Amino acid sequence: MTGRGIDQILPQPSAPHLYEPYVDSALEYVALAERASGPLARPVRPAYIWGDALAELARARPQARIVNLETAVTTSEDAWPAKGIHYRMNPANVACLCAAEIDCCVLANNHVLDWGHRGLAETLDTLRAAGMRTAGAGRDENEACAPAEVPLANGSRVLVFAYGMESSGVPADWAAGETRAGVAFLPDLSATSVEAVARRVREAKRARDLALVSLHWGGNWGYEVARAERAFAHALVDAGADLVHGHSSHHPKGIEVYGGRLILYGCGDFLNDYEGIGGYQAFRAELTLMYLPTLDAASGRLLGLELVPMRIRRLRLERAGEADARWLETMLGREGEKLGTRVERGVGGSLALRWD
Repeated sequence: MTGRGIDQILPQPSAPHLYEPYVDSALEYVALAERASGPLARPVRPAYIWGDALAELARARPQARIVNLETAVTTSEDAWPAKGIHYRMNPANVACLCAAEIDCCVLANNHVLDWGHRGLAETLDTLRAAGMRTAGAGRDENEACAPAEVPLANGSRVLVFAYGMESSGVPADWAAGETRAGVAFLPDLSATSVEAVARRVREAKRARDLALVSLHWGGNWGYEVARAERAFAHALVDAGADLVHGHSSHHPKGIEVYGGRLILYGCGDFLNDYEGIGGYQAFRAELTLMYLPTLDAASGRLLGLELVPMRIRRLRLERAGEADARWLETMLGREGEKLGTRVERGVGGSLALRWD
């Protein structure tokens, strides 16, 4: 979530005005973080926000770097009417995404159209001009539903399919149409929705390709994984998905391995501007995870998952301390037990997923 308060500390911030019930300036989110953790020397360099995560990326050297980018990247002033929260990042600050060498930005979420269709068009143009692929939003339904193609070293691809759902706050009228820009929208968790995704996976996937289905679904808070969500994720795997990438919850949720495939029901926010905000402290939303899965190139089966505990402080990512890493380990073990997984402490403070 590189908009709003994060955008304000970068070299070329957007106009800070907001239309929220209690906050009318994005600078207030910077002030909250500074009151919680100390003053920031602004502006920061584009790479600042990633902090210790950059060293972890350099160590792990992932072949594909994929994020759910939950903000518009635009100077548009077309704030979506009757929407309480509007995220945007100035296109001039896109260097912050380049600093992390992001390969693909998932855009099927409830903030990409916060600043209207003009804002969406500028978001698409800005990201693509910066060399990043996008999935889940487009100028029409075909573009929104088409997978992003991330090439791998062995000549195959990761195909990223992305969809948003109303349960996560994506308005139904944001759905892309035959001649209407918008997001790839799934109306429900029915067999019809599964088949709609499965058909696109079948049409695009070639031998040795890996298919990742990214879903913005569910509420912001709470660990429960609904029975219908599990059934839907299982059906996607049965239909050819090699990894299900779920997001919307502001904190990590339990992890499952089904049919040898990884299912992330809720990744949590990797980065946000919530520092210093009261409420929901029990979920420890300032604690985040970097997900580093290893998949078999031939079959798509999960070989291992490294989880790197991180913490948001002073609007940047830092390695989680011992107590914070233990908290995440305990939470993932408790929630994973319901889904057949557990975690163990690995090398260098990372966590390793285990499953039967």
